[in-house]
Amino acid sequence: MIRIVIADDHAIVREGLKRIVSSVEDMQVTGEAADGTEVMQRVRELSFDVLMLDLSMPGRSGMELIKLVHAEKPRLRILVLSMHQELQYAVRAIKSGASGYLTKESAPSLLEQAIRKLAGGGAFISAEVAEQLALGAMPGGEGLPHESLSNREFEVLSLLVSGVSVTDIALRLKLSVKTVSSHKANLMQKMGLQNQSELIRYAIKHELIEQL
Repeated sequence: MIRIVIADDHAIVREGLKRIVSSVEDMQVTGEAADGTEVMQRVRELSFDVLMLDLSMPGRSGMELIKLVHAEKPRLRILVLSMHQELQYAVRAIKSGASGYLTKESAPSLLEQAIRKLAGGGAFISAEVAEQLALGAMPGGEGLPHESLSNREFEVLSLLVSGVSVTDIALRLKLSVKTVSSHKANLMQKMGLQNQSELIRYAIKHELIEQL
């Protein structure tokens, strides 16, 4: 039996995932979590094989949470389920310690396949993600400006280019407005950009957001 914990801040999403998993004979949902604190509680309290984790959880950065879980239980397999299709999110998730990455638009059959792959000790990533990971491991290659950002800075960038204000980002991430403003200033400096318009153009050019 493959034991799974589902972590997502939306109850409807958790219920839908639970129904998909429970319909498979040899899979069982042994716990749920609605935020980062509950995720760590389940990791410490329960014995299970795969953590299905939403990247956009309240409080802790999704990447930060992956690192915490991986540090607590290195053998636990983490399958990231995200609404983000962008390649950079998947690459960062895998580098942080996840073993697989799926978008929430994926078919249920693909979800079952990913869970089985992880439970068997494998990884579940696209060819594009594998290529980016390989390129990043090669010496002497210069990365793009956004690749130098910390996970938190990248998270702030993603919200900014999606039209979320600094105040709302602070509320969503449970940070102070001053801290978010500092992250914004740092990422703009690292990327050599002057204003929000340049940031959005950069994000569209490098496919960090979907062009409307």
